[in-house]
Amino acid sequence: MIEVAEEHVITRQGKQYILYPGLLDAAHGLGLSGIDTDLIQIPDKEMNGGVAIVKATVHMEDGTHFDGIGDASPENVGRNIVPHLIRMSETRAKARALRDAVNANGAVDDTESHAEEEVDIDDMPGVQRGGAGQVKPIRKHQADLLRALAVELRGENGVERLESRLGKKIEDLTSAEADFWLARLAPEGRE
Repeated sequence: MIEVAEEHVITRQGKQYILYPGLLDAAHGLGLSGIDTDLIQIPDKEMNGGVAIVKATVHMEDGTHFDGIGDASPENVGRNIVPHLIRMSETRAKARALRDAVNANGAVDDTESHAEEEVDIDDMPGVQRGGAGQVKPIRKHQADLLRALAVELRGENGVERLESRLGKKIEDLTSAEADFWLARLAPEGRE
């Protein structure tokens, strides 16, 4: 049975999802030996509507491999992600290939621009979450910074919008979840 650490699981609208790092950990547990990516299409507004396409291949130690295609365009990502379409399409491609490699069966919440980074944990056979002893609560400075970034990015109702996206209050995040979201929201970490 593959164990998924609690920090790699989020709850959104009452349903639990495993984040991309959890997929990667699960694949390592099953013998991941490498991931290759190929840029299939460079985004060009006039030529292809600004769609980036990447193919990822996950290689396992037993010789099997799993392919995934990821796309990203100004129409299917958040506005902060638009300058980073190639990286987002690569992340999506790797996540799709990893889902196949760990038999996650693809139940994904497609409502957010980072959707391919999370998979419904209930759809992963043989997966259990790590024990409560592995979970560290959010630290005060993390919560304060998340609130400040939410307001900076989305205005005065930014905190409510972020909490809606998270599926829980900021103070209910784990420290690892907070680090994940800080990396995504901070200017140097935006994809």
